[in-house]
Amino acid sequence: MAESVSVSSSGPSLRTRVKGWLCRYWAFVWLVLLVTGLLLLYHFRAALHLYEAAVTVSGFINTLTPKFYVALTGTSSLISGLILIFEWCYFRKYGTSFIEQVSVNHLRPLMGGIDPGASADGFFPSSGDNETGRQTLSECKVWRNPLNLFRGAEYNRYTWVTGKEPLTYYDMNLSAQDHQTFFTCDTDSMRPSDAVMQKAWRERSPQSRVKAAYQALEVSTDCATAYILLAEEEATTISDAERLFQQALKAADSAYKKSQQTQHLSTQHEAQYKRDTNVLVYAKRRLAMCARKLGRIREAVKMMRDLMKEFPLLSMVNIHENLLEALLELQAYADVQAVLAKYDDISLPKSATICYTAALLKARAVSDRFSPETASRRGLSTAEMNAVEAIHRAVEFNPHVPKYLLEMKSLIMPPEHILKRGDSEAVAYAFFHLQHWKRVEGALNLLHCTWEGTFRILPYPLEKGHLFYPYPGCTENADRELLPAFHEVSVYPKKELPFFIHFTAGLCSFSAMLALLTHQFPELMGIFAKAFLVTLLTPFTFMLEKIESIMPSSLWHQLTRM
Repeated sequence: MAESVSVSSSGPSLRTRVKGWLCRYWAFVWLVLLVTGLLLLYHFRAALHLYEAAVTVSGFINTLTPKFYVALTGTSSLISGLILIFEWCYFRKYGTSFIEQVSVNHLRPLMGGIDPGASADGFFPSSGDNETGRQTLSECKVWRNPLNLFRGAEYNRYTWVTGKEPLTYYDMNLSAQDHQTFFTCDTDSMRPSDAVMQKAWRERSPQSRVKAAYQALEVSTDCATAYILLAEEEATTISDAERLFQQALKAADSAYKKSQQTQHLSTQHEAQYKRDTNVLVYAKRRLAMCARKLGRIREAVKMMRDLMKEFPLLSMVNIHENLLEALLELQAYADVQAVLAKYDDISLPKSATICYTAALLKARAVSDRFSPETASRRGLSTAEMNAVEAIHRAVEFNPHVPKYLLEMKSLIMPPEHILKRGDSEAVAYAFFHLQHWKRVEGALNLLHCTWEGTFRILPYPLEKGHLFYPYPGCTENADRELLPAFHEVSVYPKKELPFFIHFTAGLCSFSAMLALLTHQFPELMGIFAKAFLVTLLTPFTFMLEKIESIMPSSLWHQLTRM
């Protein structure tokens, strides 16, 4: 402990101190370097033969032909055009300028810019910076979609019909990691069927996973995870998936009761108990989702409520979002409000489902009588103001959702993982909840009239939020990994073209125009080019002539011969 204290109190290293000093006094350092360079240039002017060089350059310019200027301007236009194309492609893929990124990351520290990871006060970041960083990391975390679809019965059917893959490799890889975390433990090697399934979850090919699941069932017919894999990936209908999940539930319940009795014997038994709990919860949840999809909504609601009562500590899997969607389908708005009262708390993490469902309930109270003309004439009532504020709160949390609810953008199948406040979460929410907004008369009209007003409250959403933390800037890149390539990712705030794209476009156009004019009027453009270059060199040659006239001729000849 003493050693750690001494290390922490030793302060920043010499390299860090020097870097901080350079960052603080960079302007003075550059001024000193500039003056030193000018003094060296003046001191060695004779040895460098600057006057003769200027005369030689001037003579060389006078001998250039118009063909040279055509080639020069044409080459400049070609190079700037290639840079423009590269910059545009890079911006379309990554949302930023390549030149700007290189300048910020590599040249800015050399020019005295502050390191993004350092505090503005010095070497140690403040506690507020740490809190903001932790919040940004948590908001950019990828979450399991609570309403994710079935691969065999839904995603694969979409692929068979359209020929498009609705899931990205990144999304499926995250699911594979989830399965290995939820459905495996260290003691699997002691049970042959679980050992087979441990390898099955690592297989990349769906056919290999299904084949391994059947092998596990041949070893033991009570392998719950094998039934789960077959229900997820091989079942082509929801009814087939439900039948397999019922078998999985029967095997999982038996294993759970056994491990519950032995969980305190050792750490291995405790790990097995956690794994069996995960399998049981997963099977019950998917069975409730099957009942919801097959129209047995009240049964699904009961199963979800029972699951939440039996495992109250598993709120991180967001079963309440499944319950909210099912209750909205039943139009049990009082029950929806009761669930929101428990989970829409300031101490609990938010989601688009929570925020937009709360906005829907408040909009439902006034939307059937809402008229923008009447509201502008008499003002908003208290209930209407509450509804508008709830919509603004929801839009601030996830600004991508209204475009899907208002059908300004086409929906796609939701991914298996979502990024909170991102486009992937908006797709997942609208896919399941658009019908509920349509069912409430006037709700979409109220949303259409008020949602854009949120942006007047948030002029700089990346720097400062109103009710939530500033909007994270990492959502776009993560959403591009989660959503398929044929979907146009929604970007917020809308990015303008970087300066360097405008600059290279102007440079390309200007040099192309010069090349065309030089080709059409070579003599005239040659005269202009020579006059321009001579004008640039005139101050330098004038300065040398003045020095020659002031100094004695013998001394000048002596210096020029050095």
